[in-house]
Amino acid sequence: MPTLRSSSSPSRVSSPLRRTAGGGQRGFSASSSSSVSVPYGDRDSDQASQGDSDSLSADEGSDFEEHLRRNVKKRAAKRPLKTTPVAKHPKKGSQMVCGHGQKDSEPPAVDLFDAVKAAKSDMQSLVDEWLDSYKQDQDAGFLELINFFIRSCGCKGIVTPEMFKKMSNSEIIRHLTEQFNEDSGDYPLTAPGPSWKKFQGSFCEFVKTLVYQCQYSLLYDGFPMDNLISLLTGLSDSQVRAFRHTSTLAAMKLMTSLVRVALQLSLHKDNNQRQYEAERNKGPGQRAPERLESLLEKRKELQEHQEEIEGMMNALFRGVFVHRYRDVLPEIRAICIEEIGSWMQSYSTSFLTDSYLKYIGWTLHDKHREVRLKCLKALKGLYSSQDLTARLELFTSRFKDRMVSMAMDREYDVAVEAVKLLTLILKNMEGVLTDADCVGIYPVVYASNRALASAAGEFLYWKLFYPECETRTVGGRERRRSPRAQRTFFHLLLSFFVESELHDHAAYLVDSLWDCAGSQLKDWESLTSLLLEKDQNLGDVQESTLIEILVSSVRQASEGHPPVGRITGRKGLTPKERKIQADDRVKLTEHLIPLLPQLLAKFSADAEKVAPLLQLLKYFDLNIYCTRRLEKHLELFLQQLQEVVVKHAEPAVLEAGAHALYLLCNPEFTFFSRVDFARSQLMDLLTDRFQQELEELLQSSFLDEDEVYSLAATLKRLSAFYNAHDLSRWELYEPCCRLLQKAVDTGEVPHQVILPALTLVYFSILWTLTHLSGSGASQALSPQKQLLSLKGRMVAFCELCQSCLSDVDSEIQEQAFVLLSDLLLIFSPQMIVGGRDFLRPLVFFPEATLQSELASFLMDHVFIQPGELGSHSQEDHLQIEQLHQRRRLLAGFCKLLLYGVLDMDAASDVFKHYSKFYKDYGDIIKETLTRVRQIDRSHCSQILLLSLKQLYTELLQEQGPQGLNELPAFGEMRDLARRFALSFGPQQLQNRDLVVTLHKEGIKFSLSEPPPPGSSSQPPNLAFLELLSEFSPRLFHQDKQLLLSYLEKCLQRISQSPACPWGPVTTYCHSLSPVENTAETSPQGCPRYKKRRTEGPSRRQRGDVSSSQEESLQLNSIPPTPTLTSTAIKRRQPLRGLEEVEEEGRSEPELTQGQPLSGNQRSRFSSPQHFQTLLNPSGPGLGNRLTRASQGSSLKSTMKALLFATALSLSLMEEDEEELEIHELSEEWQETDKHTSPSEHGLDLLDSTELNLEDF
Repeated sequence: MPTLRSSSSPSRVSSPLRRTAGGGQRGFSASSSSSVSVPYGDRDSDQASQGDSDSLSADEGSDFEEHLRRNVKKRAAKRPLKTTPVAKHPKKGSQMVCGHGQKDSEPPAVDLFDAVKAAKSDMQSLVDEWLDSYKQDQDAGFLELINFFIRSCGCKGIVTPEMFKKMSNSEIIRHLTEQFNEDSGDYPLTAPGPSWKKFQGSFCEFVKTLVYQCQYSLLYDGFPMDNLISLLTGLSDSQVRAFRHTSTLAAMKLMTSLVRVALQLSLHKDNNQRQYEAERNKGPGQRAPERLESLLEKRKELQEHQEEIEGMMNALFRGVFVHRYRDVLPEIRAICIEEIGSWMQSYSTSFLTDSYLKYIGWTLHDKHREVRLKCLKALKGLYSSQDLTARLELFTSRFKDRMVSMAMDREYDVAVEAVKLLTLILKNMEGVLTDADCVGIYPVVYASNRALASAAGEFLYWKLFYPECETRTVGGRERRRSPRAQRTFFHLLLSFFVESELHDHAAYLVDSLWDCAGSQLKDWESLTSLLLEKDQNLGDVQESTLIEILVSSVRQASEGHPPVGRITGRKGLTPKERKIQADDRVKLTEHLIPLLPQLLAKFSADAEKVAPLLQLLKYFDLNIYCTRRLEKHLELFLQQLQEVVVKHAEPAVLEAGAHALYLLCNPEFTFFSRVDFARSQLMDLLTDRFQQELEELLQSSFLDEDEVYSLAATLKRLSAFYNAHDLSRWELYEPCCRLLQKAVDTGEVPHQVILPALTLVYFSILWTLTHLSGSGASQALSPQKQLLSLKGRMVAFCELCQSCLSDVDSEIQEQAFVLLSDLLLIFSPQMIVGGRDFLRPLVFFPEATLQSELASFLMDHVFIQPGELGSHSQEDHLQIEQLHQRRRLLAGFCKLLLYGVLDMDAASDVFKHYSKFYKDYGDIIKETLTRVRQIDRSHCSQILLLSLKQLYTELLQEQGPQGLNELPAFGEMRDLARRFALSFGPQQLQNRDLVVTLHKEGIKFSLSEPPPPGSSSQPPNLAFLELLSEFSPRLFHQDKQLLLSYLEKCLQRISQSPACPWGPVTTYCHSLSPVENTAETSPQGCPRYKKRRTEGPSRRQRGDVSSSQEESLQLNSIPPTPTLTSTAIKRRQPLRGLEEVEEEGRSEPELTQGQPLSGNQRSRFSSPQHFQTLLNPSGPGLGNRLTRASQGSSLKSTMKALLFATALSLSLMEEDEEELEIHELSEEWQETDKHTSPSEHGLDLLDSTELNLEDF
């Protein structure tokens, strides 16, 4: 019989097939080394097997030691005698890999893997076919099964009969590892594509079916299962990920199937024992001895089978699980934890012990999300059964703190499962979770993730509400909750929300409890009775909270989506949910329509309570007013609405009232005439009061506080209703303009009156525009006159707002800016889009003075330092509101830029604060920058340069030119320039011209102002070159050379020579140095540069080195010739001929241009005297290079590259002096061109087949 032995003793291995016929004893050895072989025990190995079994029994954590000891002498006669194996017919196209990598003529069948992969045939039929082939030839059938698992790992090699006879398991696995190809990293369990998507399920189903079909036959035959377990154990210890992952999955699924078999055996044993006891308890005359004997034999057989199964499970657990549950691969760890959880649920008598539970407890601390999730799901299956919780007390006390802390896990799905697990513990283990444990879970009901908040809401319900509001069942049906229980529920809900002080909005609490307590929350009868009864004993805060709960539950039932800011993964409602939602909306409307006027009457004096009550109307089915004949309740509501509007001036109340009236003013409703009449009455009342109070203000020179408050309140009411209703027939524009004009002229109008007056005029203009847009296209005469009238009103209002921008009150300034920016955007050129060309006379462009004032306002109110915001003692929510207001102002200004209302150059006032205010406005500025680049890429790069120029000029005026680049503000500018450079993105070729132009303009600006006469100081703007160097990485190497030449010509105009090198010039030249891009100029340049650094200076005197540096720096102004050959560009490697030329000429001075600039070199390079040296392309060394390059057949591409560089240089050098020098260069290149073949003159300079621009 087979013995699992350690691979550490290969000398004791004999051929497995030779030992098949011999009898032996069977035992399991599970050592730390999992590389085990597949031998069969002979008499010599029986003693070693017995010793291994004893050593295993001494290990802790095994529940099957006694069974394993007894199992050693079992099944000696169950192994059938081996017959001569019948060779299987080889399949077409199949190949076998022998031990030495050669092909065999008798390959095993490989159709098992293909059939499982296809998943088209019934798995039971597939296993039955394999069993038939196994019965015909056991060795060939077992090899077929082994190769199925090998192929499932993604290994191309197979196990041949010769390998199986001569090699141990460890040697077979080592051989397969050598043949395994891990280049792709994918194997069947992880491979992408539809063909592999279902492979894991089919693979697991095959293993399950294999055990199920063998449970009455081959499962207790020592040959197949024992050796399969041994092979899987060895593979699970492999360093190859595919072997380890696949074999662990197979072993764990095999273990799960064996657990099910063991459970069936246990049930059969119990049934057999009952039958035996029943037969034995019969009287002497009724007892059947044969029956008792057969039952005893059956019990003995079941006992033997159970011991064998437990031996296999012990080998799998100790050989695979113990090592792989802490594998480095999280997928393997997750498999182990998932399977051990299923073992504990299905066979709790053996596995639900602390020796197994500890593995799940330890893995709760796993760093990978999927593993922690599997742990929690496994524990949920255990804690959901009250029968199993009694065995979990010790585990719960040990790992309770960890499970409670996982409610705050950073992964939402893990936190959801943790809270659900704690809910099960709360239900099934009374008193385990203390109040301190529960307090840490309560805040989760306000989480932004709805699944997590809903799970926490269920926990809260079972902890606080269910014990007090439990619904008892009568006759199997749930009895309706009593009113007292409902009132108790709402009192507890109020107490939790008010006393916990965790949140300010009850809507999130209602949403969290909706899934578990929705029926209680939809009991609007109990809610309204609590609010309307006189002796309710509720405080002011509790009343406000109860009203908010009422409105939130109504909204949740009517709309069916969570509050703002709460994330849900659902896309829509099911038909059943929509039906429930429609029914709930009808119920709440029928119930609340009669009660809403009563609620408004009771709480009309409290603005905080009446505003949410007015919002209830938008969740009603308003047709019920007509269909159910409830017009009298509508009249009562309109009366209460008028009283509320006249009584309050708070914006929230007025907006809610105006919106409620707007919902009712629908011409489709039959009651529209009644609502319209009520609206007219209310507006007449308000406008009459406004006219009287306005005349008093205009005629009197002084108003007391009550009169000012009354006028301001009336204007606020009119403004709120003007926003939702067309009040044009009341003609409020003229009186409001008179009021604002007096405020601008005299400054005697209080600011609380000016604010609503501005809004009123703004709404008046918009409503007039709405009328013209709707009817202007159909009328021929009225549009021109009406358009001109509207244009005049709009221009006059813009002038008023412009005057208000300089007001002393900041609220007036901000309001004027918001209204002005919105109005300019509405009357921008985009208003004629969509077939509204008749509105063209209304298009308005602001003047330069208005644009300047808008930009100045932005600087004074948005881009301000933290110290200018006010006192640091302000509450956090006030600071957040102020930040929101400033972001709103900035967004309005940016919209004016993007829609072409303001000059695009004004964007520099925004972009220059990108880095400094990135935390507050970074997203807005970045989006604006992106949109500007989409509109005009060239103009956008000019604006970025303009922003840097403005910042530099401001700093220069404040600090002076001395030590400018050492200031912290200059460092901030460098950071801004770096951000600007990154904004160009990875499209280097697309932005090539833009970046070159930016450098050129930056160089001009840095040298635009010469130093004072007679002074040796540097130009005042020269430090700007350091900012420009941040854009150098975006340049191609050829462009860097041309920019160096351009900088040389600009420096020639400066007559003064510095006593020491100019630092900014040195820094900028270093950023353009070829050393920065060694990989571009020469792919194999690193060894050459090392050799030049070691050989160059050591062979020459100092004067020679200086002269060579001068010559090399002269050549730097044009692209180096050898690296621009077509071969080097297209193949990214230099020609062999050029490499030989450079190797031969390394000692020449001109080849030192690849060296980093030393201090002496930088001194020469940064001085004007150096740049006065004329360019000489055909100087020493270059002619030799060109001659030798022509010998290497690369002169054609060399000339093409030089001419391309000339074309680029022409775009940079626009002045007369530059054109003269370009002419000289062209003449010299023409002389050089005489050596080329005539056929080259017809080539296109930009032919992409010869010159691959993408390589630049």
